[in-house]
Amino acid sequence: MYAVYERRLRTTLIGRPLPRHVGVILDGNRRWAKLDGADAAHGHRAGGRKVEELLRWCSEVGVEHVTLWLLSTDNLSRSEDELGELFQIIVAVVEDLALPSKPWRVSIFGALELLPPGIGDALRAAAGSTADRDGLQVNVAVGYGGRREIADAVRSLLLEHAAAGTPIEELAEIIDVDHIASHLYSKGQPDPDLVIRTSGEQRLSGFLLWQSAHSEFYFCDVLWPDFRRVDFLRALRDYSARRRRFGG
Repeated sequence: MYAVYERRLRTTLIGRPLPRHVGVILDGNRRWAKLDGADAAHGHRAGGRKVEELLRWCSEVGVEHVTLWLLSTDNLSRSEDELGELFQIIVAVVEDLALPSKPWRVSIFGALELLPPGIGDALRAAAGSTADRDGLQVNVAVGYGGRREIADAVRSLLLEHAAAGTPIEELAEIIDVDHIASHLYSKGQPDPDLVIRTSGEQRLSGFLLWQSAHSEFYFCDVLWPDFRRVDFLRALRDYSARRRRFGG
């Protein structure tokens, strides 16, 4: 029955508009582990194993960009024990995505300077090894916060113009949204058409604040490690049925 329902969902998507860029808030790992009577690391490992499945589903339907939120700046206040294991899990996930046998091009979004020594370097190195690939663009948000990203973009913009000798008064006259957008972590990429959040929470929590101004949102009750292809297809079906008004 599951396979029949999945085929039916795929059929409903034929000829319908599908997202070019999907953002995913991978929420619910800790709650999943608690229900299983295990520690948080057990949930994070299960969530990490789910990432590659999602990317393959995205590739199958023609999604070109995926942004995955693996760790927020707020999460950095968790216990040292949990974070220590979580950092290692995230590095392992990114390094696995970067293996030569994988087709994806990986980028890292976030304030990597906030991470422990060596973690940011390992993530950059793994992502850098995929730079010449032409497959699905996979953005991994680690140590990420939407407000922090906007602040970093403005700071980068100011430093760029300061180096060029632009007077602050002149900059104030010419600065616009395109100037700021060109300094975001996602510069050069399209904004997300669809943002999915698992676990039943119905808020963005700071995910892609700037870029999601015109995104469609889909919230599902499934905890991230239990997220299935049918849940993904349901999100696409919901998206394809909406009339996008882009601020209207």
